[in-house]
Amino acid sequence: MDINCPLIEDFMSYKLTVQNRSTQTVEQYGIDLVMFFKYILASRVNKKFSREDYEKTDISKIDTSLAGSVTTAEVYSFLQYISFERDNKPAARARKLSAIKGFYKYMTVTRRYFTENPAKDIESPKVKNALPKYLTLQEALNLLDAIENDVESKNRQRDFAIVTLFLNCGMRLSELVGINLTSLDPELHLVRVVGKGNKERIIYLNEACRQAVSAYLIARASLTIKDKDALFISRLGTRVSNKTVQWMVYKYLKLAGLGYRKLSTHKLRHTAATLMYQSGQVDIRVLKDILGHEQLNTTQIYTHVSNEHMKDAMTHNPLANHSGRVKTPQSKNDDKKEKNNE
Repeated sequence: MDINCPLIEDFMSYKLTVQNRSTQTVEQYGIDLVMFFKYILASRVNKKFSREDYEKTDISKIDTSLAGSVTTAEVYSFLQYISFERDNKPAARARKLSAIKGFYKYMTVTRRYFTENPAKDIESPKVKNALPKYLTLQEALNLLDAIENDVESKNRQRDFAIVTLFLNCGMRLSELVGINLTSLDPELHLVRVVGKGNKERIIYLNEACRQAVSAYLIARASLTIKDKDALFISRLGTRVSNKTVQWMVYKYLKLAGLGYRKLSTHKLRHTAATLMYQSGQVDIRVLKDILGHEQLNTTQIYTHVSNEHMKDAMTHNPLANHSGRVKTPQSKNDDKKEKNNE
C-alpha cells in the first residue's frame, strides 16, 4: 500500500514489525491517517473545502513540525467532519480516533518527536453493542445443502469444506484463507491458524470437518496449482482470495433462501460460536480460546444470544405456574350472556 507520507509509513512499519499487528489492520491505520491529515491540510486552507479540494490535497510533505502543530480542537473538528459529511457511524469514528491516538502516542512516547498528544484525552465514541447476527441450526444445514446440491459447480468440494470449517470452527476469514497444507496434521485432527496480531492457535477438527477437508483434498489433487502451499485454491491455481470466499458465501446464502438476511462470512463465525454455546456443552473460557479472543468479555456477547436458555430460565422460575386467583376480565358480551342465562 503506497501511502506517500514518510511519517505515516514509519508508524505503520512500527505497528507491523515491532507490535506484530496484522497487515490488514496496519493498512487500515494508514487509510485512516491519510484521511485525517488530508482533512487537516484542506481545512487549514479553507474551512469550507470541497470534496475535490480534499482529494487533491498532497500529504507527502507532512513532517514532524506540521504533525506536532495539530490541536485537540482540530481532532474534534475532524470527528465532526467524518460524522456529518462522511456519515461515519460511531464504530468507524472510534476506529479512526484509535489510529490517530496510536500515531501520536508513537510520535510522543516512542520516537519523542514532540511532547503533546492532541488526541490523548479525547473519549472514544460510544459504540452500541449489538447482538451478533447468526444462522439457526436449520439455516446452517440449509446453507450446506445448497452447496451439496450445486452439482454443476466445479468448486463444490472446496466450497463445502470452507463453509463447514466456518460453521464448525468459528474461524475468521483471513485465518481460513491463510491455511497452508502444512497447517494440517496428517490425520486431519487439527489445524493451525494465524489470527489477529499474527498469533497462532490450534483448532481441533471434528468429524464433519475431517470428512469435508478430506474430500476437498482429493479434488484438489487434480488441479493445476501455482501456489503449492495454499490449502484452498482459486480457479487460477493461486490461493483463494478473501473476495472470492465472500462472493461464494453470498451466492450460497441466496440459493439457500437466506439472501434477505444480508449476512457475511463473519456471521458464519458468529453462527459457530452461538451454536457451540447454545449446546450447553461448551464452557465460555473454552469458546474464548477456540475463537482466538484476547479478552473473555469479547466472548461473553454469545452468552446473551441464547434465547432458549432465557426461555428455560423463565420456565423454571418457581412462580412460573402460579397464575393466582385473579380471573381474566369479562367482556360486555360475556356479561350479557350471563344475564340471559340467569
